Amino acid sequence: MTNILNKDEIKLIKISGRILKESLSEVISAVKPGISTLRLDEIAYHAIKERGAEPSFKDYEVRGSGLFPSTLCVSINNEVVHGLPSERILEEGDVVSLDIGAGYKGVYTDMAVTVSVGKISSKAADLIETTRRCLLIGIKEAVVGHRIGDIGHAIQIHAEEKGFGIVRDLVGHGIGREPHMSPHIPNFGNINSGPDIKEGMALAIEPMLTEGGYDVQIKEDGWTVITLDGSLAAHFEHTVVVIDRKPVIVTA
Repeated sequence: MTNILNKDEIKLIKISGRILKESLSEVISAVKPGISTLRLDEIAYHAIKERGAEPSFKDYEVRGSGLFPSTLCVSINNEVVHGLPSERILEEGDVVSLDIGAGYKGVYTDMAVTVSVGKISSKAADLIETTRRCLLIGIKEAVVGHRIGDIGHAIQIHAEEKGFGIVRDLVGHGIGREPHMSPHIPNFGNINSGPDIKEGMALAIEPMLTEGGYDVQIKEDGWTVITLDGSLAAHFEHTVVVIDRKPVIVTA
């Protein structure tokens, strides 16, 4: 199965992307000290369902881990991705990554943002902004005539110039008819390497940066990925489709 979409599927992925953006916006608006991550997950679930789509993370099977139990991944501070919603309460100064996916009529989208809970350090703010910028820089490389490695190379250059670590063990991915498809999209690499970028390709580009090193491990819950050195992490993601040879962000 390929991540190259036909014209009808491109129309559907644009609708899916709009639904996902609106749903995540509801979640972001609810982020504040005192709210539980479980409540954020409930907001995400209802927001997607009310718009006629299905949460693509909930009950998604991952080999070796089982079924993911939630609509939303909520990863806090040193948690990089796949944080499980729970009764945990957000506190002033937390850095929170929100990752969400949706399916609409058989076409899927995926996106993530990192937000602050109240006042955070200037270094944490710089980490968040650099990760956001890395996403936009990477997306610009998703043009016909380039290769997947060009995306990761551009992300790596900007992140390292700013002094941040780039997680190696987790990557972006193709998307479209399934939530996760080939190719893998690393956030590091060499120019002119990897698969060719082609017309109609759907890509989930998602830089994950840390304040420290890039090594990660999985918590005892079997899902949540954390930095090995305990440093803060940030994560941004958009779903992009190559249309008329250029990247179009369907989740923006």
